[in-house]
Amino acid sequence: MIVIFVFMNSFEADIEQCLSVLRNGGTILYPTDTIWGIGCDATNEVAVEKIIDIKNRPAQKSFVILVADERELSEYIVSLDTAVFNYLDTIAKPTTVIYDHAIGLAENVVAANGSVAIRVCKDEFCKHLIKRFGKPVVSTSANLSGQISPSVFQEIDAKVINGVDYVVKYRQLENTPAHASAIVQWKNGEVMIIRP
Repeated sequence: MIVIFVFMNSFEADIEQCLSVLRNGGTILYPTDTIWGIGCDATNEVAVEKIIDIKNRPAQKSFVILVADERELSEYIVSLDTAVFNYLDTIAKPTTVIYDHAIGLAENVVAANGSVAIRVCKDEFCKHLIKRFGKPVVSTSANLSGQISPSVFQEIDAKVINGVDYVVKYRQLENTPAHASAIVQWKNGEVMIIRP
């Protein structure tokens, strides 16, 4: 019972800290349904710029964002084709989908052609955080631009850890290597595999 109580306190404390940082335009380092990510409010252009600086990333490169459920997608995609959900139901691996015609997001998370990469996150921590925040959250791999994405927390570069405003404690001790999501593009009812 004590272990469960401590876990819940830690989980909740991390959520509260993340919410405070996100609401104030800050950045977080957090576990996702795939690899550890650097996150911020996906509707806040200044916050996104901070992530670009932390990663030393090319400004024209678009980002993945996370939403908590399928309903939220319609707030950020014009004329969402719900047939994509049938496709996603057949996939076991976490899958990020590139959709055309993004709306309501910071300009610097959207690709030059107006598309955006979004994943409906199934991870308990992420879902809880995004639901309570009420907005999508950026999720870019927790590495400096050009470096390999870390598969566990211990592989994350100190520059990334020191560069964000808050580092989540939950799941830091996990040592099972994580993998990036699959990426597909959904266009006119057709799927194109970008990264299996």
